[in-house]
Amino acid sequence: MPTANRKKQGRDTAVQGTNDSSVVSKVSAAARGYFQDAFLQHFVCKAARRAPLINRGYYVRWRAVDHCVGRFLQVTENCPKRQILSLGAGFDSLYFRLHSDGVLDRAVVFEVDFPDVTLRKAALINSNVTLRGMLENFNLPSLTGPVYVSSSQYRLLGVDVREKSQLEEALAAAEMDWAAPTLILSEVVLTYMETQWSDAVISWAAKFLPQSLFVMYEQIRPQDPFGRIMQDHFLKLNSTLHALRQYPDQAAQIHRFLDKGWERCVCVDMNDFYLGLVPEGERCRVESLEPFDEYEEWHQKCSHYFILTASRGSSMAQCLLTHHSVPCVGPSWSPRALNVKTAPVSLEGLGMASTLMHPGQVLLTGGSSRGGRGAASKVLFRGKEGWRAISVEPSVHLGVRLYHTVTSLPGRVTVVYGGRSSPLNPVQGLFKVTLDPGGPPAPPDSLKLWVEQIVCTGDKPPPRWRHTASMISHKGKDFLFVFGGKNESEAVLGDAHFLCLDRQRWTEIPVEGAAPEGRHSHSACSYQGGAVVFGGLDRTGVPMGDTVFLRPTERGFCWERVEVRPPPVPRYSHSAHVAGDRLVVVGGVWLHSDGVPGVVVISLSTCSSVEFSLDTSSVPWPLMLHSFCSELIDSEELLLVGGGGNCFSFGTHFNPRPVTVDLRPALG
Repeated sequence: MPTANRKKQGRDTAVQGTNDSSVVSKVSAAARGYFQDAFLQHFVCKAARRAPLINRGYYVRWRAVDHCVGRFLQVTENCPKRQILSLGAGFDSLYFRLHSDGVLDRAVVFEVDFPDVTLRKAALINSNVTLRGMLENFNLPSLTGPVYVSSSQYRLLGVDVREKSQLEEALAAAEMDWAAPTLILSEVVLTYMETQWSDAVISWAAKFLPQSLFVMYEQIRPQDPFGRIMQDHFLKLNSTLHALRQYPDQAAQIHRFLDKGWERCVCVDMNDFYLGLVPEGERCRVESLEPFDEYEEWHQKCSHYFILTASRGSSMAQCLLTHHSVPCVGPSWSPRALNVKTAPVSLEGLGMASTLMHPGQVLLTGGSSRGGRGAASKVLFRGKEGWRAISVEPSVHLGVRLYHTVTSLPGRVTVVYGGRSSPLNPVQGLFKVTLDPGGPPAPPDSLKLWVEQIVCTGDKPPPRWRHTASMISHKGKDFLFVFGGKNESEAVLGDAHFLCLDRQRWTEIPVEGAAPEGRHSHSACSYQGGAVVFGGLDRTGVPMGDTVFLRPTERGFCWERVEVRPPPVPRYSHSAHVAGDRLVVVGGVWLHSDGVPGVVVISLSTCSSVEFSLDTSSVPWPLMLHSFCSELIDSEELLLVGGGGNCFSFGTHFNPRPVTVDLRPALG
């Protein structure tokens, strides 16, 4: 066999392998109650439970396809004949589920895939009493032809979709009616083909099926950090995502279909689909099925997949997706990008908390890394030769905690509060942490961490993580201001609590004005004796972009909304710092498709904002700025530490080193 043919065969085999992994994930999601499908289990030899993030990802895929198929069947319910043509169907159970639901009147389902895949599927159907019993006038033809299974409403064909003449012959042999209303379904199929072949399939369908709806689910946005990791994953599997090169976004996909003969086209990413086309009650049901705390990864996964509908024929236009885009303003990018450089020290972690203990000394606590959760506390120390990371042994172990807060007090003292060990286990207790007390800054190798639990009186707040804790002042005393977050029973918390640090007592302080909406994964920075709150994720899972100032008054405090113009793009899982009268917000996750968050500078005096992108050309790995922490080292430089996350089923990414951001163009 020629080398080129061997390589092609190897790629085809690798692509076929994605079917086996996909059906196991679908079975996992169905078993956890994300959707109802009693037939998938018959196509899996060994079931496996997937992580909640993967279950959600396969749910939204199933829901999007089900939405489009249901709409097609509804629009065509009075037609004398209608058809579904599933390209690269693999071990999908669509026919059996639709037949069981009784919605296939006057309909025929055609499934096409590689002969090896359909041969295996035909054998499974033939040997399974349940599956075989759902095929009326069942016929298992000679396996030398293209039709592997045939019944009155179901035809299984073994043919390479790229071979158009063979595909036409196989469909003709299976008695496809070219004039009948037809839904063509492609779930992550065409992207595995070189674009000359996938484009040809799209053009072929438009030409031969004049009354048709094309439904496609695939990937987009290859160039951001998540997109790079996604591409690398499929490259390692020898299953290159070819379509991403020529069609990297929704607009390109729409133009692709219109250029290939389709009359209308609507394309939405899965964030827009989930938030705009899945009813809130259904979203609440899904979100209650499993403990979940991977919001960043969920939104990033959804921003990198789309559902597309394209139509030919006037009746099929009724089947197109109704586009309910999530309202979002675009960023007002500055023409200048901020330079990012790597620090020569190995340090990674997700969900850590940090604080600047002394100029050139950053305390890091908690988080998780490749070594697991409960990472040792560390101090980043900047000397003449750059940054060093030193592990420090606390006098009392702070326990396993992620998404907690560490707040600096005068005298190299910090307060550690909240966090979780898992989405079912918030961490209780409040701790005072002192770094090498009683003298000038110590040499880095002799640093010690003294930990003392603070026993507080008063009504303590409910446990929480993804909250904020800021230093504020009231009547000459310092208070810890705790706001928002979430816990195992509440999707968001909107309460505010005040801890008098002098008396170690949770205290009520009068607060006037309309309280901001509950949120988590936001930021809150000390400012003029009060605190500035920005962004976060609301109870419906939508990022926020508001700026609210907790302003000190004679009696207590007052909430004041800051009307920033232009409004910053909503985001969460960012970090923020006050530099003079400016709020510097870095990183995070947004639902906007134009790049990834960099730095937005908000003037608290003029209420104006500017978005700066980050120049990461000197960073050799994808820089993911969520689940990270940061410190304003001086008025001109930000230090960003940790960050990354689970990239759906593509692996977990950790930023391996801290980076620095030069703020001079933004603050000068």
